[in-house]
Amino acid sequence: MLTIAPMRFDPAQLETLVAITEEGTFEAAAHRLHVTASAVSQRVRALERAAGQVLVRRTTPASVTPAGEPLVRLGRQLRLLAAEAALSLGGDEIVDLAVAVNADSLATWFRPVLAAVARRPGTALRLHVEDQAYSDDLLRRGEVLAAVTDEPHPVQGCVVERLGGIRYTPAAAPWLVERHRRGRGIDWAAMPLVVYDEKDHLQDALLATHDVGRPPVVHRVPSTADFHEAIRAGLGWGMLLDPQLADSVAAEEVVRLPGARPVVVPLFWQRWRLDSPELAALTDDVRRAARVLRPPRSP
Repeated sequence: MLTIAPMRFDPAQLETLVAITEEGTFEAAAHRLHVTASAVSQRVRALERAAGQVLVRRTTPASVTPAGEPLVRLGRQLRLLAAEAALSLGGDEIVDLAVAVNADSLATWFRPVLAAVARRPGTALRLHVEDQAYSDDLLRRGEVLAAVTDEPHPVQGCVVERLGGIRYTPAAAPWLVERHRRGRGIDWAAMPLVVYDEKDHLQDALLATHDVGRPPVVHRVPSTADFHEAIRAGLGWGMLLDPQLADSVAAEEVVRLPGARPVVVPLFWQRWRLDSPELAALTDDVRRAARVLRPPRSP
């Protein structure tokens, strides 16, 4: 019976692939690894021969192909496990935890996670701020080992658990609402809108319920705190987090928009399926911090 030998990948070659994705060029990867650029090229070619596919696009910056993404993930997993093993043996290795989290979570309920990680001096937290609707892509590409996401189905090689939901309420400055009032409602097609960035579609979903698209004036404010300030200033209407809304309504700086209901965005924690003490500790930190979240909606 014909048997097929399993693929085996050299750890040094995998680490080189990871370095290229993080540094963007073969030369920068070589500098980090303390080897020549020629050595980096040789390692990549050897890895591609072993895989039987092109793994790196020779562009500027360099990037991995879809075939290379599982090997980047494998390389980072080996790096994590090696660092943890060195620490357990009394070494001075630093365990690097790359995590994706959306900006609103980072500004609110996720902050206790930072305090918990601060008490573990051998751990370095490397945060990628990404919209919850896109953070699972970072997991697929192997760029992060865990993510706060709105995706309830596990990415390949990951496990997923519910965290809860984060609530947003459409609001605006009182004078702006009065300017655009139409009877008991408002003129959704005309009132200016504030979005966080190009990936922020929370407001679009609400506009669709009123059978209108975006108004002519749309402002982009890519900061959670400044987004709140923009709404208070009357720049436009937008979706405010519960903590932001409560204080501003009490101060009569904003009002809830008539004819619009709050939206609860479900959040999930996805992480590599890996026996890692540091990753397990981080997951416990996230679970504790997420207790303040609302019950999630059913997926």
